[in-house]
Amino acid sequence: MNHFLSMARKGLFFVWLIALIWCLAYYLTHPESFTAERLAEYVLYNKEQLIAVYALLFIIRGFALLPSTPLVIAGTIVFQSQPFLVLFISMSGIMASSVMIYYFSDQLGLSSFLGKKYEQKLDKVRERLERPSGLLFLVFWAFFPAVPTDLASYVAGIIRMNFVKFFIAVFIGELILCAVCIFAVNLF
Repeated sequence: MNHFLSMARKGLFFVWLIALIWCLAYYLTHPESFTAERLAEYVLYNKEQLIAVYALLFIIRGFALLPSTPLVIAGTIVFQSQPFLVLFISMSGIMASSVMIYYFSDQLGLSSFLGKKYEQKLDKVRERLERPSGLLFLVFWAFFPAVPTDLASYVAGIIRMNFVKFFIAVFIGELILCAVCIFAVNLF
């Protein structure tokens, strides 16, 4: 049974790695496809499944470490009269991908791989996250758009940060970021 789980983990890691490389290559070769306007256009074209596609995009983009801000802005453009719907879908998708990444980081073998390769750096981040100010550190990490929240989810999963603290910190940071994006776009 352990051999089967080991093979399944390796297979899952391989599929994840191929998907990540494909997404990154597509993103680098077609950056125009990932603008807020282009994503809004794509969502409008699939009007029948609008909400499901929008939510699914949020979850999928997390595994490719793509930023959520363009999707938030695209949703704000598409659902101009429904900012709270955009906020709900955005937060649900972000939190779903963050939780899955938190748990899958270990299932994909990332904790052992990165733990060996970056042991000292992970120890520093772990020490920083375990301080009394660690929750605030993660809130700012989630809020700062230049640093992918999904990366924070990987690190938190690898170092086994307390899940409740992780969830609350990511939720607060992303809620502030999404609310600012949504309501600032609606002002214009």
